[in-house]
Amino acid sequence: MKFLGGFGEQAYALLRIVSGLLFLAHGVQKFFNFPVPFPRPLNPMLHAAGTIELVAGALIAIGLFTRPAAFVASGMAAVGYWMMHGNKSLYPIVNGGETIALYCFIFLFIATRGAGIWSVEGTKRK
Repeated sequence: MKFLGGFGEQAYALLRIVSGLLFLAHGVQKFFNFPVPFPRPLNPMLHAAGTIELVAGALIAIGLFTRPAAFVASGMAAVGYWMMHGNKSLYPIVNGGETIALYCFIFLFIATRGAGIWSVEGTKRK
């Protein structure tokens, strides 16, 4: 990537790492009630979502099995958007789904781009 004054690869790595860690934090909240308790009991759908958030978030952040993990995370975010937000209004700013919609498209981008630098997969190539 030649944009950002030659720091495109580093900027992409930061996007992958930070978005993976933030996604992981959603799973941590669901299962460990940290840093604040999750506001409702976990039903099977929330349990599945939390598992994907924990596993895929960690894998994306470290850059291991990045493409499949990001693809699954993107799909989960799309399903989550339509199940929890999209039925309230079509517009994310109205239905509160901006964050999960953004996760969906960030992870779709990561699934197409791969791990990049600063990743476990990137160290295997050397």
